[in-house]
Amino acid sequence: MARLHAYADLGREESEREDQLEPAALTDEGRFRLLVNALADHAIAMLDVGGRVVTWNAGARRITGYADGEIVGQHFARLFTDEDRALGEPERVLRTATESGHFASEGWRLRKDGSRFWAHTVIDPIRGDDGKLMGFGMVTRDLSERHETQQALLESEQQFRLLVQSVGDYAIYMLDAEGHITNWNLGAERIKGYSPDEVIGRHFSMFYTDEDRAAGLPAYALATAAREGRFEREGWRVRKDGTRFWANVVVDPIRDSSGKLIGFAKVTRDVTERINNQRALEQAREAFFQSQKLEAIGQLTGGIAHDFNNLLMVISGSLDLLSKRLPEDPRSRQLLSNAMLGAERGASLTRRMLAFARRADLSRSPTDLNQLVEGMLELLRRSLGPEVAIETRFPPDLPKVSVDPNQIELAILNLAVNARDAMTTAGTIVIGARAEEIAAGHATALPPGSYACLFVTDSGTGMDEETLAHATEPFFTTKGVGKGTGLGLSMVHGLAEQLGGRLTIKSRLGHGTTVEIWLPAAEETAVSAPEPRPAAPAPAPATDRRLKILAVDDDGLVLMNTTGMLEDMGHEVIEAASGRKALELVHRHPDIDLVITDQAMPQMTGLQLAEEVRALRPHLPIIIATGYAELPPGSNHFPKLDKPFFERQLTNAIAAAMQAQPAAQ
Repeated sequence: MARLHAYADLGREESEREDQLEPAALTDEGRFRLLVNALADHAIAMLDVGGRVVTWNAGARRITGYADGEIVGQHFARLFTDEDRALGEPERVLRTATESGHFASEGWRLRKDGSRFWAHTVIDPIRGDDGKLMGFGMVTRDLSERHETQQALLESEQQFRLLVQSVGDYAIYMLDAEGHITNWNLGAERIKGYSPDEVIGRHFSMFYTDEDRAAGLPAYALATAAREGRFEREGWRVRKDGTRFWANVVVDPIRDSSGKLIGFAKVTRDVTERINNQRALEQAREAFFQSQKLEAIGQLTGGIAHDFNNLLMVISGSLDLLSKRLPEDPRSRQLLSNAMLGAERGASLTRRMLAFARRADLSRSPTDLNQLVEGMLELLRRSLGPEVAIETRFPPDLPKVSVDPNQIELAILNLAVNARDAMTTAGTIVIGARAEEIAAGHATALPPGSYACLFVTDSGTGMDEETLAHATEPFFTTKGVGKGTGLGLSMVHGLAEQLGGRLTIKSRLGHGTTVEIWLPAAEETAVSAPEPRPAAPAPAPATDRRLKILAVDDDGLVLMNTTGMLEDMGHEVIEAASGRKALELVHRHPDIDLVITDQAMPQMTGLQLAEEVRALRPHLPIIIATGYAELPPGSNHFPKLDKPFFERQLTNAIAAAMQAQPAAQ
């Protein structure tokens, strides 16, 4: 030990002398000492066998702040933190260097002022020629700046990792260059249902549908991202439980500093709710547009039906009057009968048009659908022909429905004929019903309650999606020219809506069609008929008295026809072409016995006229004739006569109105 200290003293003396010499006069040992002292970034010291400082270079003085006299002879443990000294770290360092021939580590060290710095320390044993340990050489470098940078980077990486791992709305994970999953965040686990252990190491194509895998979409996504720097697309993905979700997927390539592709970053977001909301919005918008279109067509159809009723009124009334004046010629009688039958069919068509326009007068009553269909089976068989088999399927506990039986019969006949036309060869039509309790959110969008679903199913060709989408639109038909009006399904649709139900169609090309009419179940205490009008539909005895009748209609032909029938019945008729003119005549003719007025007139409707007349003459009988089945509120005080009408309906209406007169007085 004394020898090592002597070497150190000698070294200092020689160093002082050599500092004064020219470089050419320095020995190799002197040059080495100059080099050591010149290394200001490295603290180079010599320790004795016990760990005490023997030499101390300029770098050591700069880094630690200790001058030679303050540290030489002191144990190098002074440079260690209290924690490391308590753990015996200085002793372990020397022991490791002695036993293994080298020690290197990084850790905190102390300066003279007590501040810490991050040091990289290397300690090697110094041995004599005989191999005996003489001390240690210690080289320490201050890496605080680098350490701070690394720590900041590490903390940033940890924060970023925590951020990525904590994101629950996005599946964020990495793939290797071949597409195998290398990490997995919380969002990925939440969205896709897999834990990290279940997916890390597996290929990301496991999340794709079978169709997309067969089409090579996973490989295409990686190739596009590598080639173009980004891949983004939306499509179906599969969760662990096999359910599908609509995903927005972004794939970005990851490259090292040399530009080599080392993997991919993949971000997936579940946007199913957004897509569902968009689709719901589109469906609502489409339903709104469809409703507006149907409403407009309904108004047009109702107007056409009204005008057509007026024409039929003229035709049927004229034919009725003509039938009394023709000679008893069988051929002429047959032609007249055919013409009247055509007028009646025209009236039936207007009723169907009014049903579509929701202006038909429905006489509702609790109806047993099973009995109704059984009662019309013979009519159906005659109408459909022998090649069509008809099956009925009605459960015994089917509730009654509140409907107009006549309209439902027409609807069933219409659907059955459509079903027959859809079958190119002989086939079977099934007519049946089932009871269902509908809850909120049902596919029909009907209010919750009890319903009966009346259905007609055929074994025909079915409809493709485009045809099905337009099936209930007015005037849409797939039949040939002259074989269909295109109003059948639309009218059934209008009837179902008017009854508080719904029409639905299920069909696939090549698999037949099922048309369903959902109808509300009748309540036990429900009133089976609408509020009664003064004019009962049953025939009433004709009045024997010759009446003075005011006939009012803005259509000249209809007015002339009505006048002709009234005069043929023996009554005196005064004509008015408007409500205002009719009021003038009521004032001028106090002996008027009855008023028959059209409802749909400009400036003053028939109901408005009736109210004005009632104010003048409270007990004067008034009949309102209309091509519309539904009249505004308040019209129930007046008898209603449906257009077109024949002389017998007019006779019954007059008799009923006159019979009600004494009760009014």
